[in-house]
Amino acid sequence: MIHVKDHKQYDMFNPFEHLGPKRLALLESSWAHLFREEILHKLPAEQLFPLYSKHFGRRTKELYAMLGIVLLQQQHDLTDDEAIQQFSFNIMWHYALNVTDPSDVSSYVSPRTLWTMRDIVGRLGLEQSLFENVTGALTKLFELDPSKQRLDSIHIFSNMAHLGRIRLFVRTIRKFLVNLKRHHADLHQALGEVAVRYEEKNDGRFAVKPSESSRTLQEVGDDCFLLVERFKDHEAVVAMATYQHLLRLFTEQCVVEKTDSATSVVVKPNKDVPSNSLQNPSDPDAGYCGHKGKGYQMQVMETYSPDKSQPNFITHVKVEAAHESDSNALLPAIEDAAKRELAPKELLADSLYGSDDNLEQAKELGVEVVSPTMGTQSQAIGLADFAFSDSDEITACPEGKKPLRTKTGKHGGKIAHFDKALCDHCPRQSDCPVKRVKRSVTISYDAKALRLARRRAKEKTEAFREVYRFRAGAEGTMSDLDRITGIKRLRVRGMPQVRLAAVLKATGLNVMRATTFKNRLRREEKRKARSNHSPNGLIGVVKEQILRLRDFLEELSGYFHPVNNQIVRFASQAA
Repeated sequence: MIHVKDHKQYDMFNPFEHLGPKRLALLESSWAHLFREEILHKLPAEQLFPLYSKHFGRRTKELYAMLGIVLLQQQHDLTDDEAIQQFSFNIMWHYALNVTDPSDVSSYVSPRTLWTMRDIVGRLGLEQSLFENVTGALTKLFELDPSKQRLDSIHIFSNMAHLGRIRLFVRTIRKFLVNLKRHHADLHQALGEVAVRYEEKNDGRFAVKPSESSRTLQEVGDDCFLLVERFKDHEAVVAMATYQHLLRLFTEQCVVEKTDSATSVVVKPNKDVPSNSLQNPSDPDAGYCGHKGKGYQMQVMETYSPDKSQPNFITHVKVEAAHESDSNALLPAIEDAAKRELAPKELLADSLYGSDDNLEQAKELGVEVVSPTMGTQSQAIGLADFAFSDSDEITACPEGKKPLRTKTGKHGGKIAHFDKALCDHCPRQSDCPVKRVKRSVTISYDAKALRLARRRAKEKTEAFREVYRFRAGAEGTMSDLDRITGIKRLRVRGMPQVRLAAVLKATGLNVMRATTFKNRLRREEKRKARSNHSPNGLIGVVKEQILRLRDFLEELSGYFHPVNNQIVRFASQAA
């Protein structure tokens, strides 16, 4: 039976009044107050209603609080046991989730219930609704201006072992044989020596020297081919997930060479194995990035404010396998943010996002992408150093010499011909990108080459550097996600659970940033009020500096444990 509370309705008597004014003031300056007032009632609990009956069955736990636990667990990077302890005993969690009944019915949740709720959120994909609802509530609260944003990605390691090629074959074959023995014991017994070879007690035979690795790799490749061929016509075995992993592994790692006399298995060289290949049978969704390794990655787009007049909120997240290219993430990020009226007008990104096609398509969506150009200019003089007409035809070279003629090619490209005699005596001919033919000197280009050349020339200006310098702030966000929420090393594996954990951690970071920004505004208001009434002279100046120190230490306590309590107390007493 469905059980929910109306969290927008105020209590007649404050259920937390027994804490006293000091502790209530601390609660109101913490993330718990923001969560209680602005976020809790926006959680998508109504999407859970189809799973339960309105009139029959045992009453559920309060559904808004259950979704809140799933979110707060990722926000604070807690294990299941730690999350249950926080929900059972932490007054801040009770305050944030509006838990006013001290009985076990309301103030306790079992590990099974927490696991089931998290599994439901992952299966239904509710993490995206949680992110969008929370971010939407915070953007309205602070009247966020999304015109300036930046985009980057962060690598995520799921809870899986990083296997070499031999261990990958052994682990995949062993998982298949264990599953085969469980469901088809007669088929497993008929394998004889092959089945015995991959038992756990025989692990030592695969711990070989580097000089023997190629021979062992060939042996496990042959065994993999033997198992794939032996059961390819057995429908019940083929339907097993472990057999599908075995078949995938063999297809990605090996090649079958057939001759008139025999059939042989050849293991592919490392460079020929695709980046989307199986990395671990325990996590078949993971990919491989040559730069960062195995696992997943999350695309993160966030707002930024040059004058720090508003908080930096993450507006778009997307979790994908590590092998996915960043160049394919730009347009989906813009389109996703536009659906929620959070599309940027200016977007900062690194060179992997800034292909010419991406910039042109983003321009059609009304977004200016500021990104360095891939590659480098081969000569000191570039195409952008030439003079052009309004129709993008060359009118003069960097030395002021006009072309003899200009032609337009079949595919829209243009070729400008210069006098060879003049170019042969040019003092900058070694730095010029023109090509010499029999009778003239030519330079050919198209619209794309001209756009890239102009971008490279613009990147050298001070105006570009002044705008693009704010892209480095994205690295601070990646550091916060790792340091505060622990996103880089998760306790789960598989795309559904990895996506749930990563998206909710980004959501939690928005909550923490909103709290920090709100407290900063409150301190600035207090400081202005104090300055209007502060006495003149040295005593007033010293008091103001001490109060500033206290405010600074209080801000640090939002990220770190309150190790500075004694210093804060001393500063308050001195003031």
